[in-house]
Amino acid sequence: MPVEFLGIAATNDGSETVTRSGAAFDKEYTLRLARAHEDHGWDRVLFAYGSGSPDPAPAAAYVASRLERLQILLAHRPNVSYPTFAAKTFATLDRISDGRLTVHFITGGDDHEQRREGDTLTKDERYARTREYIQIVKRIWTTHEPFDHEGEHYRFHDFVSDVFPVQQPRPDVSFGGSSPAAYAAGGAEADVYCLWGEPLERTAEQIEAVRAAARAAGRTDAPRIQVAFRPIIAPTEELAWEKARRTVGAIRERREAGLVRHHRRRTGAPENTGSQRLIEIAGAGERYDRALWTATAAATGGAGNSNALVGTPETVAQALLDYYDLGVDILSARGYDLLGDAIDFGRHVIPIVREEVARRDAEQAARGSRTLTAVGE
Repeated sequence: MPVEFLGIAATNDGSETVTRSGAAFDKEYTLRLARAHEDHGWDRVLFAYGSGSPDPAPAAAYVASRLERLQILLAHRPNVSYPTFAAKTFATLDRISDGRLTVHFITGGDDHEQRREGDTLTKDERYARTREYIQIVKRIWTTHEPFDHEGEHYRFHDFVSDVFPVQQPRPDVSFGGSSPAAYAAGGAEADVYCLWGEPLERTAEQIEAVRAAARAAGRTDAPRIQVAFRPIIAPTEELAWEKARRTVGAIRERREAGLVRHHRRRTGAPENTGSQRLIEIAGAGERYDRALWTATAAATGGAGNSNALVGTPETVAQALLDYYDLGVDILSARGYDLLGDAIDFGRHVIPIVREEVARRDAEQAARGSRTLTAVGE
């Protein structure tokens, strides 16, 4: 099956190891980073969402209007706008990008972060709202006649949009989370289900949980699976591990100095299940499988996508192929030097993975051809 690569569309050059050099929205850097992904073999980039961060939708429109191939994954929190408004925004962006949009719906796993923008619902209530929100957006994208909606969280009457996506019947919907409520909502509604990088055994368990939720929702298909990592690569294993240790040192130093931006700073134990899982895994061991390293997740308190894959490009590529063998066909990667790591990963890791996947697909096609020939004889 085909494999795809997702990078990050940051609006400035700051990271967990580097203080940004300019404004939160640096127009030139935003385009430069996106173009580096397009020029080095990546399929799409994520425009992430934070309560105090630049609005990802206009940033995505800016990039989409200037690049021709790179696809857009737009993160969106349902609490920040009404679904009728959001559906039109997404459809317009799909028009601007000539059909290159996927929307990633974020329910929100941290009460404090949600309350920064006035969201006071409980976690379970948020998941119910997100599911209703996605259903409304899908209907708006595909309905050309006015309709009413009377739901638990949203009510409106006689609405019909005049702007529709390029993609038919609609853009894909992306979703993430590691709790039973997340599996239930995403299993029912998502085209792509996103996971943070965990050991292979734990990832396989999560994939089965997503597929079981899809079956329970009455689906005959299942969401595609995306898994995210923080690759740390170098020409030799020794240099890669030296780089990894420097990276963790920089993360710890910045956090101890209070240099993490306020809207990203985590105090106390994380509330969301995904981060709790990362901390638990890090507590049980620092290295797993071929190249998974949990020290970066431990250093950040399990903040978001934070488990690393460490090694040479060949080692990291083989580690990614291990996840591909589990059924993961979208591989998300983001380094700590956002621009330089995007270029290096695109040059040295992506080609290895694509070549191996193509080889396997060719072998499978050949086996299928031989089987058909034998049956016909």
